[in-house]
Amino acid sequence: MEKHTNPEVVIVGAGIGGSALATVLARAGIAVTLLEKSLVHIDHVRGEWLAPWGVAETERLGLYETLLAAGGHHLGRHIAYSDEVDPATAESQPLDLTAFEGAGFKPPLCMRHPVMCDLLNAEAIKSGAELIRGVTEVQVTPGLAPEVRFRHDGVERKFNPRIIIGADGRNSVVRSQAGIDQHRDPTHHLMAGMLVDGTTGWPADLQIFGTEARVNFLAFPQSSERVRLYICYGIDDKRRFAGADNQARFLDAFRLASVPGSEHLANGTPSGPCNSYGNEDTWTDVPYVPGVVLIGDAAGHNDPIIGQGLSISYRDVRIVRDLMLENRNWTPDLFRPYAEERRERMRRLRLTASTFSILSVEFGDHARARRLKVREARMSNNSPDLTPATFVGPEILPAEMFDETILDRLRAM
Repeated sequence: MEKHTNPEVVIVGAGIGGSALATVLARAGIAVTLLEKSLVHIDHVRGEWLAPWGVAETERLGLYETLLAAGGHHLGRHIAYSDEVDPATAESQPLDLTAFEGAGFKPPLCMRHPVMCDLLNAEAIKSGAELIRGVTEVQVTPGLAPEVRFRHDGVERKFNPRIIIGADGRNSVVRSQAGIDQHRDPTHHLMAGMLVDGTTGWPADLQIFGTEARVNFLAFPQSSERVRLYICYGIDDKRRFAGADNQARFLDAFRLASVPGSEHLANGTPSGPCNSYGNEDTWTDVPYVPGVVLIGDAAGHNDPIIGQGLSISYRDVRIVRDLMLENRNWTPDLFRPYAEERRERMRRLRLTASTFSILSVEFGDHARARRLKVREARMSNNSPDLTPATFVGPEILPAEMFDETILDRLRAM
């Protein structure tokens, strides 16, 4: 076994959360080593839309200008199309995303996930962190003297850092080896996504969200030529985008009668895989044990229908960084405020995403009538609307708005 100088912090997972935390800790003079199983970051079809509250977190971390200089693309307008509303009516009620600047938030920012990972990997290394790629057989031992063993280039290696950070995603090895329980909601629907090039004609500042027939659709431009497209669909239709021709069928689904100009999306060229995944929320009540702390998806992820994944990760990074720099005695109690804030944040986002799922990914005449009722009620301020939580953050809205009975009331409509 090779022995090396122990870093103070070992971060398992060099995706966005892991490499962002490595960067900001290394900038503060902390010795950090990143362990990453992959040799190349690939398109996993998730995590490319950063909400205004998430953009604010990158500013607090000192990463925003780096993202912007590398091609981060701000959006300016949001239109909620749907087959129960005339397109002209939908277009007469756009949401001006630049208006959030009046409240101190920049508009949403989009960037391809592998590009953001590569950028933050480079930033971590430039800041003084060590990145080891191609690691296998990671074994984490929590405790007051934590240990991490792994293989790299056929050689077993071991570190005894002061703390281990699990940033290794939804199927976190660190979480399972640390014995941290994960809770999971039932899967309500499936979500497919694909990156599409050649979308000339589609406005580069316009994101859309809506429901038509048996799909819920979303589109987020990354430039004047590239858009990330998503479709949510029922679990009873699970093979909708299976098979060799799934990319063509996915694009055909964007020939939408309710969306003027949708042919510019449907006529685009696939620039990545078409993958589907479940929408279920997961969460951990306490994302730490002695010697180990989880961040990002490893600590639990939100239903992607509301696109909060990146923002969640960047806030995790900011809170954990602040706690670690404020007190260099990294005992479990230090991370209690992180656990408490995250638990309530994820509960509120879980409730918000559930309202979106009920309204937008249930189909048929009854569901269509319910969407129309809710739209009309919200126009007259007679129905609670949790949508702002997806833009400015769940903590901005009054706590009483996040009442679990809202789901029963929606289902009863």
